[in-house]
Amino acid sequence: MSLPVRTKLKHVLSFIHKFHPPQRSQLCAAACADSKEPPGGGRVFSGIQPTGVPHLGNYLGALENWVALQNQYPSILYSIVDLHSITQPQDPAQLRGNILDMTASLLACGVDPERAILFQQSQVSEHAELSWILGCLTSMPRLRHLPQWKMKSKLKNEGSVGLFTYPVLQAADILLYKSTHVPVGEDQIQHLELAQDLARIFNNRYGNLFPEPSALLSSTRKVKSLRDPSAKMSKSDPQAMATINITDSPDDIALKVRRAVTDFTSEVTFDPETRPGVSNLVTIHAAMAMINVEEALSQARGLDTGAYKKLVTEAVVQRLTPIREEIERLRSDHAHLEGVLAQGTRRARELAAPVLREVRQRVGFC
Repeated sequence: MSLPVRTKLKHVLSFIHKFHPPQRSQLCAAACADSKEPPGGGRVFSGIQPTGVPHLGNYLGALENWVALQNQYPSILYSIVDLHSITQPQDPAQLRGNILDMTASLLACGVDPERAILFQQSQVSEHAELSWILGCLTSMPRLRHLPQWKMKSKLKNEGSVGLFTYPVLQAADILLYKSTHVPVGEDQIQHLELAQDLARIFNNRYGNLFPEPSALLSSTRKVKSLRDPSAKMSKSDPQAMATINITDSPDDIALKVRRAVTDFTSEVTFDPETRPGVSNLVTIHAAMAMINVEEALSQARGLDTGAYKKLVTEAVVQRLTPIREEIERLRSDHAHLEGVLAQGTRRARELAAPVLREVRQRVGFC
């Protein structure tokens, strides 16, 4: 009995590929044809380290803006950057828990996995490979002058290779998705400039591929430590009263605000240079009540700093209570959180894989 035509054709093609396999360059070219350009309106990328539950400074300085950007750009990627986190020693079990806590926190703050791709950086291996390729285009003197290395290596007297090349991985994070916009604080501008430089260097050497990403500067003032208003609020602050976490109870928030450093003048004014402690409270009040500084000062008129702290506490508690309750609910459902990250990883790889295949071809790997 003769074989159907379709089956005969399949056998012929199999024979041809067996003895005349396609060239690697043909395979690479076919793969590169899948590379997707950012949609009109641009693509936003940003990342946050899995330090567990964010604090108030993270929320006002980054996460609130992340949520707003979902309404402004057609393509957004938010990454939990666990590769960056291991530039400092991490307990593996704690890191796993922190990744899920950060996922729950981002969802509770308003990040929508239907409108933004939320994923775990280490699960998309293309980040690390592109970082190596870009690292081979980066000089050591260029990295030595970046603030991350200067600051952290001084604290440790020396730093790891990972800490030294941290900004190159940041650049790879951004360029891998052909991102056009990156929300950053002023202290991260130099690292974004490295990503812009590496886009130019790669394009000049291998042909135009990467757009030069632009900064989206946050208009929110830096939230300072409640115990030392000359320093940023930080999760690593040894003083427990210095930092408000977004899962703090109303009583904890009231205690921390009540003990916030101010000065000997009872009137509430805004002058970050001469009255940093009181000005920090005004900044927090205005941001959490979603009003400007002038209106916050108007509400403080006639109050001494002690009474004003109660007003600040009310604004913080009112804003954070629904977020805290949602985090508690999400934390109890690990399967849901892991599912959100798995879905985000699949979507991120759909964008990353063809870009890296094109990079490999241009570099000469295939």
